[in-house]
Amino acid sequence: MQFDAKLTTDGEDDTWNSIWYSGAKINEKGWSVEIKIPYSELRFPKSNVQEWGMNIFRRIQRIKASYDWNFVDNAKNSYTLFDGVLQGIENINPPTRLSFTPYFSTYINSFDGKTTANFNGGMDVKYGINDAFTFDMTLIPDFGQANFDNSILNLTPFEQQFSEQRTFFTEGTELFSKGGMFYSRRVGGEPSAYPTIATNEEVMEYPSKVKLFNAFKISGRTKKGLGIGFFNGVTQRMEATIVNNETGETRKEVVEPWTNYNVLVFDQRFSGNSSVSLVNTNVTRDGSFRDANATGILWDLNNKKNTYKTFGSLKGSWVMNGETKFGTRGEAGFEKIAGKHRFSINGNVTTKDWDINDVGFSTKTNFANYNAWYGYRILQPTKTFNNIYLNFNLNYYHRLEPFIFQNFVFNHNNSFTDKNFRNFGGGIEFTPLGQNDIYEPRTFGRHLKVPGYFDSWVWFESDTRKKLQYNFTVDYYAFDQKGRNQIFTNFGLRYRFSDKFNVNWSFNPSFSNNETGFAGKSDTDIFIGRRQRNTYENALTSKYTFNEKTALTLTFRHYFSDVTYKQFYTLNQDGSLTNTDNFTNNLNGTYNAWNVDLRFSWWFAPGSQLTLLYRNATSNYLEISRLNVTKNYDMLFSEPTVNNFSLKLTYFLDYNRIKNWTKKKNKG
Repeated sequence: MQFDAKLTTDGEDDTWNSIWYSGAKINEKGWSVEIKIPYSELRFPKSNVQEWGMNIFRRIQRIKASYDWNFVDNAKNSYTLFDGVLQGIENINPPTRLSFTPYFSTYINSFDGKTTANFNGGMDVKYGINDAFTFDMTLIPDFGQANFDNSILNLTPFEQQFSEQRTFFTEGTELFSKGGMFYSRRVGGEPSAYPTIATNEEVMEYPSKVKLFNAFKISGRTKKGLGIGFFNGVTQRMEATIVNNETGETRKEVVEPWTNYNVLVFDQRFSGNSSVSLVNTNVTRDGSFRDANATGILWDLNNKKNTYKTFGSLKGSWVMNGETKFGTRGEAGFEKIAGKHRFSINGNVTTKDWDINDVGFSTKTNFANYNAWYGYRILQPTKTFNNIYLNFNLNYYHRLEPFIFQNFVFNHNNSFTDKNFRNFGGGIEFTPLGQNDIYEPRTFGRHLKVPGYFDSWVWFESDTRKKLQYNFTVDYYAFDQKGRNQIFTNFGLRYRFSDKFNVNWSFNPSFSNNETGFAGKSDTDIFIGRRQRNTYENALTSKYTFNEKTALTLTFRHYFSDVTYKQFYTLNQDGSLTNTDNFTNNLNGTYNAWNVDLRFSWWFAPGSQLTLLYRNATSNYLEISRLNVTKNYDMLFSEPTVNNFSLKLTYFLDYNRIKNWTKKKNKG
């Protein structure tokens, strides 16, 4: 099996993919490998004599040792500073970097007694503009076989953030991640508006996702270290269907117009490991719908020895929706980044109107945070340990307007790797002054008092070289309030039956006793509920690799969470609570999410793949809690269930290979 990634000063991007060839063999002298990388997969200038930076890395799993062809100093924080030099490459010409990847897909969907079928086709295009920049485009994309999202019962004031599963948005996007201002799930995400309905109307159909029409990105870096990235995506107009309950008539209403998404990044690297960046994001919607813009300046400045650095950012956001809302976010810090002893001092300020949620992801606003961190690590193994990491953190938070103390948090965490390659660690965290939660009341200027807690945890991971590998985590919060606590646990098992077949299982139960959270509002009061919450998550992944070209993968997840409210309160101006009988809504609930993916993949040619996927999924939300296991499953599987079969074919076409085929055919 092959693995590739793109390594930069920002880290390793394992979503990057390239077309190359390899062969490995075990012989009487050990292990050997031969690799062939087409010039079309590399970026290099047109020059008679080439000089390339290069390093060779080998990982030996049985002894968990890593070897480098050129020395890498692990006291420094950047692998790319230690490249060797490959010389002797002469008289080669950069080939045309142009490829096409057309796809064809078909789906058969069965849901709630109805069966539908559809066919799709489109294409990805990749073109090397020059030795520095590449153009990528997806036309009429199809992401129907992307992995499912791990949805949860979300009782927080903020939306759940999902990881990106779509290949086009995960490959070669390290420039676009600068500053954390681009959340690619916004492109083709949920509609930005909900229809306005009369009292005698209801929404009959509402699109859960917006269709992506096309997208492209241009990215690269010049000889002088200037990285430039530009992304553009266009999504289609989407409508909701509204029915009049009295007349039976239906009407359409636009909930997302044609929309254009742009991201522009300039990233100048200099002095080995320093950089200054400019990031701009923009969303323009057709008609009177909301538009948005955000701009950020980022800096990361290292000294000549790469032992210390200063870092920071200044960002602004503009949301235009009838009137303009302007918000800012700023950060600055100083850090020691080399040696056994390291530290960081930093602070950030976010104003109340900071909002990048049209194309980014932001949650907490109207606060300032000041952080101090000290870390210790060993750089060479000792008699007892291969690795030791010790970390100490102090965090202070306060609300900006009106000013109020939020929280003061001390945290210590540690991790160790012993000579038997067992990993373990733990930590403590406590808030001696309690917390003023400014977000849970969901009203500007209000806060909820939360008692202080003492949190302690331990974790262990057995030797991953063994066929049977296990791990566990136990995390316990004890609050300064009688009967209030939280327990988060994780248990995992992995068994490797052979080099071809492995199974991974994880079980994550968590319990929150007597937590307090938002329940509702009236014209005069904010209501808070005291509740019990139990959550269980079961997940199983298994992979059988038939050979280097075919594999079968099973992914399963069942998530269960229920919440039971015990008492309701009104929130006082000072953040305290008073018992109330004025709130009688039933907020008890049970949420289930069930997902099964069975995927067969055949890589029948370099860059070309045939994928057959069976997907089974269902979910429910019930306004009751404390169901037993049997009753819960009975009610879950009484819901309509998605059964989906899909087949997708992608074929990689390289311009240079097509040209060579044509030449050979003409000669013949």
